[in-house]
Amino acid sequence: MNTHDLESSSNSPLLPPPPRPPHHRRRYLLILLPITAILTFIALLCRTPTSSLTVSTPISRGPATGVSEKSTSQLLASSAAYPWTNTMLAFQRTAFHFQPQKNWMNDPNGPLFYKGWYHLFYQYNPDNAIWGNITWGHAVSKDLINWLHLPIAMEPDRWYDINGVWSGSATLLRDGRLVMLYTGSTHTSVQVQNLARPADPTDPLLIHWVKSDAHNPVIVPPKGVDFKDFRDPTTAWYNSELGLWYLAIGSKNDSADHAGTAFVYSTRDFVHYELVPGLLRFVAGTGMWECLDFYPIHIEEAVGLDTSVGPGKSVRHVMKVSLDDDKHDYYAIGRYFQENNSWVPDDPELDVGIGLRLDYGKYYASKTFYDQNKGRRVLWGWTGETDSERADLLKGWASVQTIPRTVLFDMKTGKNLLLWPVEEVNSLRFSGKNFSSLQLTAGSVKPLQIAGAATQLDITAEFEIDGSSVEAAIEADVGYNCSTSGGAAGRSAVGPFGLLVLADSDRTEQTAVYFYVARGTDGLLKTYFCHDELRSSKANDIVKRIYGSTVLVLDGENLSVRILVDHSIVESFAQGGRTCITSRVYPTAAIDGAAKLFLFNNATDATITAKSLTVWKMGPALMRPLFDM
Repeated sequence: MNTHDLESSSNSPLLPPPPRPPHHRRRYLLILLPITAILTFIALLCRTPTSSLTVSTPISRGPATGVSEKSTSQLLASSAAYPWTNTMLAFQRTAFHFQPQKNWMNDPNGPLFYKGWYHLFYQYNPDNAIWGNITWGHAVSKDLINWLHLPIAMEPDRWYDINGVWSGSATLLRDGRLVMLYTGSTHTSVQVQNLARPADPTDPLLIHWVKSDAHNPVIVPPKGVDFKDFRDPTTAWYNSELGLWYLAIGSKNDSADHAGTAFVYSTRDFVHYELVPGLLRFVAGTGMWECLDFYPIHIEEAVGLDTSVGPGKSVRHVMKVSLDDDKHDYYAIGRYFQENNSWVPDDPELDVGIGLRLDYGKYYASKTFYDQNKGRRVLWGWTGETDSERADLLKGWASVQTIPRTVLFDMKTGKNLLLWPVEEVNSLRFSGKNFSSLQLTAGSVKPLQIAGAATQLDITAEFEIDGSSVEAAIEADVGYNCSTSGGAAGRSAVGPFGLLVLADSDRTEQTAVYFYVARGTDGLLKTYFCHDELRSSKANDIVKRIYGSTVLVLDGENLSVRILVDHSIVESFAQGGRTCITSRVYPTAAIDGAAKLFLFNNATDATITAKSLTVWKMGPALMRPLFDM
């Protein structure tokens, strides 16, 4: 085992705790956590009438224990509580996105395909709808869309994970055996890496897991690394020439320009590890790297690659990190040099943590796996709530996972990934309606007549801008930025234009998904793709933002978008998945049958044509317990 200098000390934080068995602590936690949550909730309700309820002291959840912030209360401290009705809260429950039956969920963990089943493990609080008491929830599926909930896979019941069974990854060995490495927070809040295996490897559902008590923790923080800055091991990759497995773990170095760092360890048996000299990558100013992901990608064919595929002429490696500082998922594409344990981005200006993002909205802690069943790489991502904890406690749940996305290299641009909903989600489509050649003059809004409620939709659209309008956009719009602009209300010669989803008839509530075309100081046109949540809800105790970024549009391409609408989540994919945005929205009026769909063009000069537009209604996915739990 790679040891830490302090481990041998008599007062080491890594030594097992004294005699009292750890399950006593677990029993007390199970009793105290729900009682604390209930008393807090009652106290909030009793302080003042619902319509004027305010939170005077922002609550923080996560950082004190060594993980990222999980509460929105600091952003909503001065907001009065909205008087949510049961109908409004019930509407927020999604129909075809994965979520547990109740309570809190965050990071996806250890996804894999095993003996005919897709498995998803996830960070879960079995006690209530706020972060804490983190265990591993577990569900299985045949198609990544319909899910069966299984019993909890792992609980915080050992000294080396008593403060949380945190994120980790699955690795399938050459002989078909499966190992799981995860971060545990010890009884003294040291972040260590632990090993678990299926109790019965022949069980395709992997219901029972065994922690390696004889060896855990198998990796402890290396010298010079803070005990709370060492977490989230990746899936391991294999070097057949050396007979060694390698895995990476994220960290940071505040004494070196607040740099994000990635350590690599080698092992032959997943019990004994050696720290590989050097750092896989080091990027100043990026802070703690959570949920590191590292995998190969084919740059000449639209196929996925096993994680153990090494460097080659047609192979690049993707490094992805979740930045604790700003709660976004960044990635970069580059070359991996195993001989000296280094990874170098193809474009230094787009290095990991300072360049491209997987998703420009509410999206974090993502994790990929190689799906050997269909020869593809699949991406999971967590989208948390942006409402108040009070509302989450009222509805009894918090957070969803985005629809799994395939990951491919964009062979047209040669610069970025393409993320796209897995093909299986198409099986939920019904009652498709096609529109074509819908012309939108400057400043116009056009309702789209579809049968029933516009609350569960799959929309594809292609837009064409009148050529003369583009030429007319002669003034440089230097300062444009989705997040700091006026959103869908801000007007220019060519934009914004797109769709309004989850809107009521009078558009007092709406979520805008749109393009905006501007000319830079170099005279070239730039296209922006954005979500505007500012009018998504009349409720005030919600974080509402304008999200987005530029999207590459090549010569001869029209502007295209796909939008998945599912009650309180909107996922959008521009230009085949070059730029993606996820929003959480909480309408109060545009719910159920009152939810409508519109096209809009708020440009001052341009005429926009929706060349083709298809709207499918989406049926619900099946999600139920396999057993009576």
